[in-house]
Amino acid sequence: MDSLLAALMGDFLGTPVYFWVAFIAIVIALLVFDLGVLHKDEHEIGAKESLLLYGFYVLIALAFGGWVWWQRGAEAGLEFYTGYLLEQSLAMDNMFVIATIFGFLAIPRIYQHRVLFWGILGVILFRAVLIGLGAAMVNQYSWILFGFGAFLVFTGIRMFSHKDEEPNLDDNKVYQFITKRFRVTKELRGRNFTVKQPDPKTGKIVTWLTPLAVALIMVEVVDLVFAVDSVPAVFAVTQDTFIVYTSNIFAILGLRSLYFALAAAMNRFRYLQVSLAIILVLVGIKIFLVPLHIHIDTLLSLVVTLAILAGGIAFSLWKTRNEPDIGAEQHPETGQLEP
Repeated sequence: MDSLLAALMGDFLGTPVYFWVAFIAIVIALLVFDLGVLHKDEHEIGAKESLLLYGFYVLIALAFGGWVWWQRGAEAGLEFYTGYLLEQSLAMDNMFVIATIFGFLAIPRIYQHRVLFWGILGVILFRAVLIGLGAAMVNQYSWILFGFGAFLVFTGIRMFSHKDEEPNLDDNKVYQFITKRFRVTKELRGRNFTVKQPDPKTGKIVTWLTPLAVALIMVEVVDLVFAVDSVPAVFAVTQDTFIVYTSNIFAILGLRSLYFALAAAMNRFRYLQVSLAIILVLVGIKIFLVPLHIHIDTLLSLVVTLAILAGGIAFSLWKTRNEPDIGAEQHPETGQLEP
C-alpha cells in the first residue's frame, strides 16, 4: 500500500502521477458515458442535444481546471483555462472541414457521431505523441520556440489570405490515396466501417472499407493537420506537458459534442476564420517572445483570446442574420445539401 501511494505521489513529466490517473479516469468515464448511455442507441443528434452535451463537457473542463487551480495554484489554473480556450478556438475551423467531409462522402447524420466518437480515440493517442515530441524539443532546444512562433504567424497570415476558399475534396490527396490503394464500397453498409464481400477480379471474399471508414480516416488526418497549428500555440501559454495535453483533450471532447450545432449553421460563422487568423498571429508573437524572457500575463492572454473569438462569432452572426441556416436544407438521411 505504501509503495502504491509513493508511486502515485511520484512525478511523471513534471506532474504527480495521481494527476494523470485522475485525468485518465475522467476521460474514460466520459467516453463510457457517451457511448454506453447517451448514444447506446444510435440516433440523429439535433442542435439542442448538441448544445446541452457541449455545456456538460464545458462544466467538466471548468471543474477540472478549478481542481488544477486548487492543487497547483492560480497560475497553473489560468494556464489550463487559456490553453483550453485557445484549443477550442483554433479547432473550430476543424469542425467545418469535418462537416465538408461528411457532406462529400454523404455520411448520414445518424452515423456521424459514430465517426466522431471513434475519432476521439485517435485524437487522444496522436495528441499525446505530438505534445510529447513538442515538449521534448522545447526542453532540449529552447530556440525551437522561435520556429513555433514564426510558423504560427505564417499560418495565421496564410489563413487570412485564404479565408474565402472552400475545401476541394475531389483533389484531396488523402482521399485519392485511400480510394486508389484500398477497396472501398460505393455505398454505406449501415454502421459498419468494413465489410466482407467478393473481389470483382478474383472472386475471393476480401475486406472492403466503407465510406464511413474513409470519413474516419480523413477526420483523423484533418485533426493531425490542425494539431500542427494548435499544439505549438498552447506551448505559448505554458510548457507544462500536463496542462498542454489535458487542456487539448478536454477542448476536443467538448468541441466534438458541439459539432452538430455548428454544422447546422456553418454559413452563419463566415467571418470566424478571420478571428482565428488574428489569434494565431498573436499567439505566434507571444511564443516568439518566450525565449527572450518577455512574459505576457496569462490572464491577459485569456481575456484577449476570448474577446477576439467572441468578436468574430458576434460579427459573423450579425452579418449573416438574414441568411437561413444551411442545416435546414440538408437531407436528413444522406447529410448532403439539397438543391
